[in-house]
Amino acid sequence: MSRFFSSKYAALEPYTPGEQPMDMDRYVKLNTNESPFPPSQKALDYAANNTRTLNLYSDPNSYDLTCAIAKTYGVDKDMVLATNGSDEILNFAFMAFTDQKTPALFADITYGFYPVYAQLNNSAVEIVPLREDFSLNVDDYIGKKGTVFIANPNAPTGTAIPVSEIERLVASDPNRVVVVDEAYVDFGGESSVSLVKKYENVLVCQTFSKSRSFAGGRLGYGIGSKTLISDLNTVKYSTNPYNINSMTSAMGIGILSDPDYTKANCKTIMENRAFTVAGLKKMGFKVLPSSANFIFVSSDRIEGGAYYRSLKEKGVLVRHFDKARISNWCRVSIGTRESMQKYLDVTEQILKERT
Repeated sequence: MSRFFSSKYAALEPYTPGEQPMDMDRYVKLNTNESPFPPSQKALDYAANNTRTLNLYSDPNSYDLTCAIAKTYGVDKDMVLATNGSDEILNFAFMAFTDQKTPALFADITYGFYPVYAQLNNSAVEIVPLREDFSLNVDDYIGKKGTVFIANPNAPTGTAIPVSEIERLVASDPNRVVVVDEAYVDFGGESSVSLVKKYENVLVCQTFSKSRSFAGGRLGYGIGSKTLISDLNTVKYSTNPYNINSMTSAMGIGILSDPDYTKANCKTIMENRAFTVAGLKKMGFKVLPSSANFIFVSSDRIEGGAYYRSLKEKGVLVRHFDKARISNWCRVSIGTRESMQKYLDVTEQILKERT
């Protein structure tokens, strides 16, 4: 830290992203929940044919993209805000709807960026622990003051709660915002987008990074009432009005024009998830129920950190977290059938070496 660094950020603990090794060819990469499939050719062709001349600024309103997202979900375009990944819409929500008087409420085991955004924006925080089985119960949030952030399905656990429970939480207090982070919803979760037409205090955040095979494009969006989106636009236009570049915007429209490709990939990933879970359970692993493109696994035969290191030594990358409550667990992204078979084979080899 230099002597010039502002004291207001001196204690900031930044988010730690998953490993992105330079020698990628050495690994089966199952650590960052990316899609194993490229964007569709139809999407690539659309982007190639519709990219705005790059000597001009991108459209600050992302009008065509916003209209495409709105049409996809059957909402007005004024209920949509496109952002630089879903991380940006989440940060905007922390900026707009939390402060020292309005704390951010989120689980103890959830997306690791939530505490970072809270600290970055000098927001008060109340941590609401998951239940013993890592499930989230909305009753634990009802009656508390503050803006609620719920990842549904949750990360890194993969567990999901039904829209009826989200609605019960939203309806319990119309004077606070509930932010539903749906980065993984397309792999078996249930979206809360329908609630934005009934309630003005719910914001749903999604991304193109997972199910839509566009993690490298950094494209996300929020859907909410017109008043919430107006608030978020105030933040956006006060920070980065040209937040979506022209190429990314065109690619996003192309991806939305090919929903069958996205659905087919999601179906394959869910099939590969079931295949992997079955293989792990045969080896005695605990696997939490997952509605995401990853699984959360643990074994009594090998500690989580040792399992992660052993896999890495044998060319398979997964994600391990040092947090005490989940230190014996690893998160495993779901890839191709070949990748998952390799992961299972290596896991079996590791267990045999320890007997």
